[in-house]
Amino acid sequence: MAEFTLDLNDDQKQVRDWLHGFAKDVMRPAAAEWDEREETPWPIIQEAAKVGIYSLDFYAQQFFDPTGLGIPVAMEELFWGDAGIALSIVGTGLAAVGVLANGTEEQIGTWIPQMYGDVENVKVAAFCSSEPDAGSDVASMRTRAVYDEAKDEWVLNGTKTWATNGGIANVHVVVAVVDPDIGSKGHASFIVPPGTPGLSQGQKFKKHGIRASHTAEVVLENVRVPGHCLLGGKEKLDERLARAREKARKGGERVKNAAMATFEASRPAVGAMAVGTARAAYEVALDYARTREQFGRPIIDNQGVAFQLADMRTQIDAARLLVWRASWMATTGKPFTSAEGSMSKLYASEIAKKVTAQAVQILGGNGFTREYPVERMHRDAAIYTIFEGTSEIQRLVIARTLSGMQIR
Repeated sequence: MAEFTLDLNDDQKQVRDWLHGFAKDVMRPAAAEWDEREETPWPIIQEAAKVGIYSLDFYAQQFFDPTGLGIPVAMEELFWGDAGIALSIVGTGLAAVGVLANGTEEQIGTWIPQMYGDVENVKVAAFCSSEPDAGSDVASMRTRAVYDEAKDEWVLNGTKTWATNGGIANVHVVVAVVDPDIGSKGHASFIVPPGTPGLSQGQKFKKHGIRASHTAEVVLENVRVPGHCLLGGKEKLDERLARAREKARKGGERVKNAAMATFEASRPAVGAMAVGTARAAYEVALDYARTREQFGRPIIDNQGVAFQLADMRTQIDAARLLVWRASWMATTGKPFTSAEGSMSKLYASEIAKKVTAQAVQILGGNGFTREYPVERMHRDAAIYTIFEGTSEIQRLVIARTLSGMQIR
């Protein structure tokens, strides 16, 4: 019988330690500056490209790790360094996952390399799904894609919001409605190539946290893309739409849409990001509690502080295990029969908010200032319960999966 182990293998440990070194030596010293500037940290992304972290090859190696732990280990270490800079480094990955989840082999080979560029000229990509009136409610999406059969082109019109790298990306992956009569089942994903007329950046958002990551609206005005930019191809789309229409007519089972396929694949990775931020805040709080003296002794000598730290570490480890389980299940083809992917994202996200808040409390007045990183970590952690499916949506997914009911 094969031995059960949770130990990382030698290759995984080497990658973990390499990423930890980059996060410690390159990202952390720059974190406060780029948080204040609220700009994309292009020099840090380029440094990541030079050492091989910001590259298609690196993410492919982690993605195809047979244990499923390559991506979560990488995400935890980078987000331990700094969430805003890390999201600027890995944000392109969401667009890449969108292509991997829905595209053909030719589309994957053509577009994903263009998302990253090269060491001398780094590029980023954007995944555009949310809209001003359609965030969690994907069925309310209004961006339309109409097929111009005479020219074999798709014409896209609409406004996307909350797009990481939106407007500054080399390649945009856009989810749009192709058949409004069947709700979220009538969605498809499209590649918008670099320099396509009609695509522009709208409002750039000034955010509470992850401020080194660019977030903006993307406006699409009669954006024409070639037929081969429909992810998966038109034949596959027509077959999927026909099945969806037939099932809708019969009141049959739901069909997953293009955006949901991307989010399902990325939820454990987001959980790993949250674990990294939580772990970083916990470590700052632990070091502070060991060295900060009040009433003649270190504050960790008080149960009120020590028990908080014990709970923080326990919850972080529990979150990591949920993330690792979901990642392993996804890689080995085991179905999420209990919505394990959503579980991992939900728990890790909530723990990140809780642990960073406790870290601020342990540091007291110091924790409330920007002189200490827990203030930034606490702001950054708020995003995990919001993006790529709010905590409320994760609970809805889990409840529906467990009950088999369309809970609302």
